Amino acid sequence: MNALFASDNVTSACPEVMDAVIAANSGIAESYGDDQWSSRLQTKLSEIFETDVIVFPAVTGTAANALALSVLTPVFGKIYCHELSHINTDECGAPEFFTGGAKLIPMRSSNGRIDASDLSQTIRGAGNVHVPQPASVSITQSCETGTVYQIDEIMAISKTAHNHGLSVHMDGARFANAIASLGVSPAEMTWKSGVDVLTLGGTKNGCLAAEVIVFFKPELVGDFPFLHKRSGQLLSKMRFISSQLEAYLSDDVWLRNAGHANAMAKILSEGLDAFSNIELAYPTQSNEVFVHLSRELIDYLNNAGYDINEEELDGQAVRFVTAWNSELKDVDRLLTVIKQYT
Repeated sequence: MNALFASDNVTSACPEVMDAVIAANSGIAESYGDDQWSSRLQTKLSEIFETDVIVFPAVTGTAANALALSVLTPVFGKIYCHELSHINTDECGAPEFFTGGAKLIPMRSSNGRIDASDLSQTIRGAGNVHVPQPASVSITQSCETGTVYQIDEIMAISKTAHNHGLSVHMDGARFANAIASLGVSPAEMTWKSGVDVLTLGGTKNGCLAAEVIVFFKPELVGDFPFLHKRSGQLLSKMRFISSQLEAYLSDDVWLRNAGHANAMAKILSEGLDAFSNIELAYPTQSNEVFVHLSRELIDYLNNAGYDINEEELDGQAVRFVTAWNSELKDVDRLLTVIKQYT
């Protein structure tokens, strides 16, 4: 079965990241994040975000998201999120587990993104001892429908959240794709728009297994170092995670990788949309393309060797994902196979 376009998790690591890991694999280094790579990573992220940040590397997006939310949300708290968000559909209860029992409040929309006015109407129960207390909002950028929150949307959500005393978390598993799509600065997309904590992903965009939790407000860190350790994310040989992220964020590797993935998705999206029997489910704004396909065409593509992803969006659309190393010839090949069917 051909896993091309099934996910951006199926790809290899990019050369810059592999070279960095090999370079880090020389001699001895301090353990548990006291190494030179981890130190340089914090400096680099402070430069990228144009403000002093405090960062904690992790090896999975699930752990990074759940840990970030655990410091923003008490055990009796509510986390407002989109119903399609990974924290609600793909993380096996990790946010509830890491927070000690906080309640996810999934919200619905037609485009996969939370709307600030809907959020304002949904936040309720503050001070009522009988219900979980509103505590945090989590948005995904780029989001699970492949679309991207515009800066004004993020600002409106953050303003609404902060007006109600809530913190704002951004799941940035595909953060680089959103930056490449909008052409704004990382600072503009995060703390300048009101985001308090970001989980910045690298695994889907060229890293082996590397994510990083970024705190924009030092006062929010609190006991997080202990939660980080308790969760098993404080690696003894942290240099091999930090070196990946340092290389990933250097010389615009992350943005170049994401820009290529987005460009390949755009070509694929336009090619698919040209067929009369295929309908785009959402605008293609990052590296995910969602389309409505007939059962017959899905079966045809599976029989042709493609691993068609029908699991996203509760089976309401088929997902194709491009990556940092997707090739135009593979996009053309898929479109040719579909043309032969039609």
